[in-house]
Amino acid sequence: MATSNLAKAPAPETQYAARVFDLAKVPLRELNQALHDVTDGSNETAWEVLNPKGNHAVAVGIDAAINVDVHGSVGYYCAGMNQKANVTVHGSVGPGVAENMMSGAVIVKGDASQYAGATGRGGLLVIEGNASSRCGISMKGINIVVRGNVGHMSAFMAQSGNLVVLGDAGDALGDSIYEARLFVRGSVKSLGADCIEKEMRPEHIEILKDLLERAGMTDAKPEEFKRYGSARTLYNFNIDNADAY
Repeated sequence: MATSNLAKAPAPETQYAARVFDLAKVPLRELNQALHDVTDGSNETAWEVLNPKGNHAVAVGIDAAINVDVHGSVGYYCAGMNQKANVTVHGSVGPGVAENMMSGAVIVKGDASQYAGATGRGGLLVIEGNASSRCGISMKGINIVVRGNVGHMSAFMAQSGNLVVLGDAGDALGDSIYEARLFVRGSVKSLGADCIEKEMRPEHIEILKDLLERAGMTDAKPEEFKRYGSARTLYNFNIDNADAY
């Protein structure tokens, strides 16, 4: 914190008190506007959201290094476009959690619906339950760690980043994948077009170890996982692969 801000800061006993928004009493728009108004260096670093009751677009578009705890389950697009913030949902989430996330961390204590982390460009998404279909679709640099299972078409057209699944993966994992890395500890029902099992080299063990530690899932060992990625046969048109396009 800059020295110039210290003289203006409130008393220590209130300086770090969480700012609480009860969505049973205030509109969601008011919460999101307040979150958008926070700037880096603000003393308002702790936020509590009560009674989300399945609201859509909770805590979207944050661009400050703050901590937001959402107490309950939410609907579509929670923590979408997140930058810098740490958002924890103490419940389950609907489709598109952390969609187009840029940085920071989003932690889901329950399950996630479809396309979790879609198009994410950075940061860490942790799902402590299961994720539904298309988890990590078109991911572009985000890291996603799922303690449970993921549904069909997960990592479809995934371009870069890492998807770590401690459970099982459904049909067509990594369909039309580019250069993302997929790590699965359990079984894979089927692989999508151009996705193959690849060698787990020492550098991949290190990447996986770091992600498991950051996600708080150190009970899983990197050596228990298999790695999947692109066979690179769809990069250019080949008549022999026409059925795969």
